[in-house]
Amino acid sequence: MVSSLQEPIMVSVNTAYSTTSYASLASTFVNNVAQQTAGTSGAAAKTSTDSAATNVTLSDAAKASLELKDFATVVSEVRAKLEAIMLEAGRTNPLEKGELAVDLSTLDQRELYAMSSNGESKFTPDEQKAAGLEMQRRFEAALSGPAAVARVTGNYQNLYKAAAEYFDALGPEEKLDKEWIAGRAALTEGLKQLQADPKKLPTTNKDDPVALYLALAEAGEAASPRPIGSVAEQARKTLDKLYADAVANGKVPTFNSKTTVGTYIDMIAFDSRSLSSIILDGTGKFTETEVNAAQTAMRSKSGAALVAGFQNAAKSSDPTAFSQNVISLYSAMSPEERQAAGWSKKFYEAALSSYTSTAKMMEMFGESSGNTGFSSWFSK
Repeated sequence: MVSSLQEPIMVSVNTAYSTTSYASLASTFVNNVAQQTAGTSGAAAKTSTDSAATNVTLSDAAKASLELKDFATVVSEVRAKLEAIMLEAGRTNPLEKGELAVDLSTLDQRELYAMSSNGESKFTPDEQKAAGLEMQRRFEAALSGPAAVARVTGNYQNLYKAAAEYFDALGPEEKLDKEWIAGRAALTEGLKQLQADPKKLPTTNKDDPVALYLALAEAGEAASPRPIGSVAEQARKTLDKLYADAVANGKVPTFNSKTTVGTYIDMIAFDSRSLSSIILDGTGKFTETEVNAAQTAMRSKSGAALVAGFQNAAKSSDPTAFSQNVISLYSAMSPEERQAAGWSKKFYEAALSSYTSTAKMMEMFGESSGNTGFSSWFSK
């Protein structure tokens, strides 16, 4: 979906849904930064940023299927899911040395919020922290691509739009939280300021989740993805369970999508990082057949993301839109995902070069013709 300003749409290879209670998670960090770096906000304000997020329009049937459960049911279900996740991982605690040690990617935003807020007093402090870490990881993953584009273009407007859309997609319970209210208000103020100057970092307050994200990223304290070895272990267990379920149903597990007698194991269901852990298998956990199936799925995902980026760019009046979308995609992927997808540094550099040269041509055209609104002219 193209925004009213006809800016490029940023798409992601990894389609896992995201949620966050970010202001609370980063508040300690921000307080420390405020004490240590007073007087340096002017320099920080020179950081460049820009991007956009993809909106999805649901059918009436899909909307009907999303009728909200009551929060007590959400709490009960996520309690059971968490216990199953830890049992499968062979753990009694979701943390190890203060870091997330289990895969919480299957939990939705209401479930994570139920955990982090200790819904009905059902969760331990470590479980609450684990949910907070997953929420932070998802929020940062959602902004990583837009922020990368912003560093190239120097425009913050779409970065704030992406954060606002993200906040608006959170659950009803979280929207009643004073931290959500304060964070959303800061985003509204940021967007208001950016209408006057898209390339000037907004001056909001400590509750601004974009400012928090930029500060954490600058300090090198952004959430790190789970170690690829841990992801590989989970992928191995998931595959083994899929095989066991197929056999229990009297079927042979197969990667042949046209099977009429077996159970098709669809690797598209795995997220990009899990696929990467299989493709880059360095420990012999996976068979050649499994690696080949993962490679096929990874090519399909990355190819679909590029096509979506191209199609969205084609709807934009900005000639640099596709280059920006590629920059966003590349930056949102982990190093392992890039390697598994075959996206080398040269791929990123080509997109950057394309953006720079096209932007320069637009600037030169504007100067020579006296037309300062090249994008609007281009769309005629």
